[in-house]
Amino acid sequence: MTLRQRVAFWITKSSTQRFITGVIMFNAVLLGMDTSETIMGQIGPLVSLLDTLCLMIFIVEILLKLYAFDLRFFKSGWNIFDALVIGIAIMPGAQSLSVLRALRILRVLRVISVAPSLRRVVEGFVTALPGMGSVFLLMAIIFYIGSVMATKLFGDTFPEWFGTIGHSAYSLFQIMTLESWSMGIVRPVMVVYPYAWAFFVPFIMMTTFAVVNLLVGLIVNSMQDAHNVADNERTDQYREDVLSRLDAIEKALTERSRKSD
Repeated sequence: MTLRQRVAFWITKSSTQRFITGVIMFNAVLLGMDTSETIMGQIGPLVSLLDTLCLMIFIVEILLKLYAFDLRFFKSGWNIFDALVIGIAIMPGAQSLSVLRALRILRVLRVISVAPSLRRVVEGFVTALPGMGSVFLLMAIIFYIGSVMATKLFGDTFPEWFGTIGHSAYSLFQIMTLESWSMGIVRPVMVVYPYAWAFFVPFIMMTTFAVVNLLVGLIVNSMQDAHNVADNERTDQYREDVLSRLDAIEKALTERSRKSD
């Protein structure tokens, strides 16, 4: 086994991945402590030192992966994601500019790349994006139609909610989320327009209960597909391991029979 192969085997071991996960979670606690003026006033240098140590561990991990896998490192989207997250942390000014300091918390997202179950969730969500695009387009059409109708129907009396298409779209979005939709918007409108429910109730039925549930269904199906793919990969790997062992046993038996002859 070459040095590259040994490094690749070590860096991908479950024990190594568990250690990296522990460092990520510990670093997340440190980043939270960094927001407390009281804690930083008492043990600020220690927190900064430990944070730098965690960052060094992440950098060493990335460098080892680059050495072990060479250009194959960039074939994995998760490796590129890890490199980007760590790259943001070591950018010039990352320790002084407030925006870059805030982006350090993105390191916590690395737990996704080292946890298979979380990876499957994200992969399922990404797989659902093309189907979700059609649903979002349908949602946009419904919102546009509803905004135009609401502006025409209620804009003169309630300009703060429905005075323009933009105001109407925002108000309808609030109604779709069911956030103070009844007492906050719909009932005051119904005081002036008693039959306004005939507009709002179908809108809620189409958006909140139909389209949103359709989005949830797409995401759930995609996540289930991602789980099935992972299960199939494990099954294929197990089959390959069994076949390789059987081949080794067959070769050993063949060699033994030849020696006995």
